[in-house]
Amino acid sequence: MNTTPRRILEYGVSSGNVGLVQLLGLCPLLAVSHNTLNALGLGLATLLALVLTNLAVASIRRLTHRDVRIPIFATVIAAVVTAIELAMRAWLPELHAVIGLFVPLIASNCALLGRAEAFASRQSPARAAIDGFAAGLGFLWVLLAVGAIRELIGSGRLFAEAGRLLHAPWLEWHPLPGYEGLLLATLPIGAFLALACLIAMRQAWRQRRSVDS
Repeated sequence: MNTTPRRILEYGVSSGNVGLVQLLGLCPLLAVSHNTLNALGLGLATLLALVLTNLAVASIRRLTHRDVRIPIFATVIAAVVTAIELAMRAWLPELHAVIGLFVPLIASNCALLGRAEAFASRQSPARAAIDGFAAGLGFLWVLLAVGAIRELIGSGRLFAEAGRLLHAPWLEWHPLPGYEGLLLATLPIGAFLALACLIAMRQAWRQRRSVDS
């Protein structure tokens, strides 16, 4: 693939989006996205894990024998995710208490091993870090979109409890005062419906672009 920074960013955020196109990492995406704050926390943790994993893999790619590269990559991913989980437990204990169960699952996200094997192991550390950032940013915006849709429809709020969990009450937003909410959006099926709507919107946009061109 073309490895210019612009192309790498476009692929990770749009055309090769981990959550919307490749449909990887759906377990934490669907489980944690019942509100925007949890989605933001897990999305940022995944973005950081992708950047650090890609950077580490690219840095040791010349020292890694081809026959043992997958176990080594898996070990690197596990070490990075463990460090992120411990840091979150130390500095953001309230948020960790809510999404901490899902942070270790980042290590099982196929996107991390996929980007490490397909890109980072063949590129310079700088390009690998950009690729990890792009893939993480793509996953983050999909996670945030699903979380925002579910929280807004489910309760009429966005970033509820940001004051308690992040000590940032200014993030809390109530755009629909008096709205009682729709329970369906907060249930697990709401995550599938929200993601399906995003995929359908993307497909419709792509078809319209192809017709216009």
